[in-house]
Amino acid sequence: MRGIPISCETDIYGALSEYIITLATNLPATLLDINNTVPKDMYEENVEKVKNYKLNDLFMGFHCGNTPICYIKNAEMKYQLIMHRLLEPDKDPDISRGTLEGTIIPGDITLFRLQGTADYELRSYIAQGEVLDINPKSFGGIGVFAVKEMARFYRYILIAKRFPHHTGIAFKHIGKVLFETIKMLGINDIAFNQPSNLIYRNENPFD
Repeated sequence: MRGIPISCETDIYGALSEYIITLATNLPATLLDINNTVPKDMYEENVEKVKNYKLNDLFMGFHCGNTPICYIKNAEMKYQLIMHRLLEPDKDPDISRGTLEGTIIPGDITLFRLQGTADYELRSYIAQGEVLDINPKSFGGIGVFAVKEMARFYRYILIAKRFPHHTGIAFKHIGKVLFETIKMLGINDIAFNQPSNLIYRNENPFD
């Protein structure tokens, strides 16, 4: 490992978030889409593996192939399926080659992102969870992720505070370290996945 974060789609704050994770863990990090749901039938087929998580606590952590090989089961070098369909649909993969694909290994994770806003502020979020041992049945570097009260966290933090759809992933629980790090940087807006008995500032208490 050379310690160089690999992000996607010119996501500078995503790369910075990965770098902070790498410094905090001395381990590789990854950057994944956080906006894909887990199908209900997949949840029902894996009841014994989802533990005490609700369906909307789960999401499909995915990207085209930037997750380090040490966190991928049965990793293979492939090509970016969506890009191939769009840019070279009638020929063998060429410019779309080079993705590292497979199922992300189960275990503890921490979601983390540092983000700048249009009004020159910095904000962040931290949430601990895990990757479940469930076959995601899709392509790319992908896994079924579980975070307590994820649906509320997504609505009242990720959407309400206009965070991008990428999240940095640490492959261990490091919420405490990240929280203290972000405070030391002078950033006061640090969100987390609040339990069901603790409502968000903009959450309707009568729902």
